[in-house]
Amino acid sequence: MRLLIRLLQRLLIFGLGIFCVWLIVFVVFETADRRLPWILAVGVTYGIAAYIILPRAIRVGLKTLQRKRVPSYTITGDGLPGDPVNIALVGTLRQLRVVFASLGWSEADRLSLASSWGMIRAFVFNSPYPTAPFSTLYLFGRGQDIGFQKAIDNSPRKRHHIRFWALSQRRARDTWGAADFWLNNERPSDSERALWVGAGTRDTGLSLTRLSFQITHATDSDTNEERDYIIAELRKNRSIEAEQVYQAGQGLPSERINHYITDGEITLASLVVHGD
Repeated sequence: MRLLIRLLQRLLIFGLGIFCVWLIVFVVFETADRRLPWILAVGVTYGIAAYIILPRAIRVGLKTLQRKRVPSYTITGDGLPGDPVNIALVGTLRQLRVVFASLGWSEADRLSLASSWGMIRAFVFNSPYPTAPFSTLYLFGRGQDIGFQKAIDNSPRKRHHIRFWALSQRRARDTWGAADFWLNNERPSDSERALWVGAGTRDTGLSLTRLSFQITHATDSDTNEERDYIIAELRKNRSIEAEQVYQAGQGLPSERINHYITDGEITLASLVVHGD
């Protein structure tokens, strides 16, 4: 039965690919070619295909393959696999903030024109920016709810950092085994004791993105090491208890796309705030 479901998923993905090719070549390009010079028609077709059609098709395909599974990775704004998911913590938003503050980690600023400009200046002059913003990655149909970071050598170019997405434990219980278990986009209230699914990685310097050639952080490929580092910090500070290890969804292609090394394991633990 499992093999049959997997086969049907693959056929759906194949059909989606065929549909995208047809849409790009026989609808978008032919329409543009009738109204514009050939070179402009190619440019318009590329823009619509690369930034509108394909990212959405990839998102649909990834959701199909991720049904009822602990997610393997986050998704970029273009719909491609992003940082692998490797940590999950149980607690309230306040507990999450208190615990990471006690470790000397800073909460990341929200991404905006002002914070982006501040990050550019920090990059250029290598000046400290302990609350620098993160680029947006997606899980549960939305960007990260909160992120924390710790600079390395007081530099904005090198840092430990982790993004978190909240998932209601009540909704998790109610939808267990359902197709939309990991696909809901409802964020629980800040006071609710929620499951915080995280993707922790370590920035190592400057780089250019592969698709858009934008200046960005270069990321250490070994996400297992960063997961173990964060868990060790939490354990040493006695901020977690009841640790468990879960296996993420199979067939993770991130080592071929983003050159990550990951064993696919997610460490789950409950947050402990001393004094509560």
